[in-house]
Amino acid sequence: MANDISVRRLDLGYFIRPASETGGPEPRVEPVLAYLVRHERGLILFDTGIGAADPETEAHYRPRRHALPDALAAAGVALADVSLVVNCHLHFDHCGGNPLLADAPILVQDVELATARGGDYTFDELLDFPGATYEELTGEAEIWPGVHVVPTPGHTDGHQSLVIRQPDGTVILAGQAHDFASEFTSDHLARRAARDGMAQPLPPYRTWLDRFIDFDPRRVLFAHDCAVWEPPGD
Repeated sequence: MANDISVRRLDLGYFIRPASETGGPEPRVEPVLAYLVRHERGLILFDTGIGAADPETEAHYRPRRHALPDALAAAGVALADVSLVVNCHLHFDHCGGNPLLADAPILVQDVELATARGGDYTFDELLDFPGATYEELTGEAEIWPGVHVVPTPGHTDGHQSLVIRQPDGTVILAGQAHDFASEFTSDHLARRAARDGMAQPLPPYRTWLDRFIDFDPRRVLFAHDCAVWEPPGD
């Protein structure tokens, strides 16, 4: 395992989710976060921000973008320094900066890329732009020493997360596997209750959570929540 892996969160703006999508009477402002992973082999960028959209989508979500080059510059790097892009999925608020990184391979689950290319999913100019190079994965893979891609279907069938083994504990970049840290907490506790033998009824939890726990995560970070999950008692 590499001993010098670090993770830095990047602020790439926000959007306003309308009340029709929040489950409540009010809209909600959600951050758009990416993560820069420094590894002895190079730099991995997990998600790339909000892409250009059509007028209808712009009016629906009212995004405010923070330019990817500026966010990277604040971290002391440039677009050309990025070795590898990993998108949790290919919706426009997660792959928007991909066309700026045409020299970097993009790792994505094969089912995610096939779905995106099927139409009515994302914007074509963010998907098959000039120079786009995809490396399709089928399931879990250790892409660099200490760095694993883990399928986490739910938000999309091809959603994936990035697991990073650091010297001070494992960090999981969960993308939109859960919208919020509180949702991850609920799932984690539902799994715990089931394993403790608590009687039904119990809430279901995502089956891939078992694989997450195998990695003994110390921190779980999200694409649309600045809160960080940590194990109870830590």
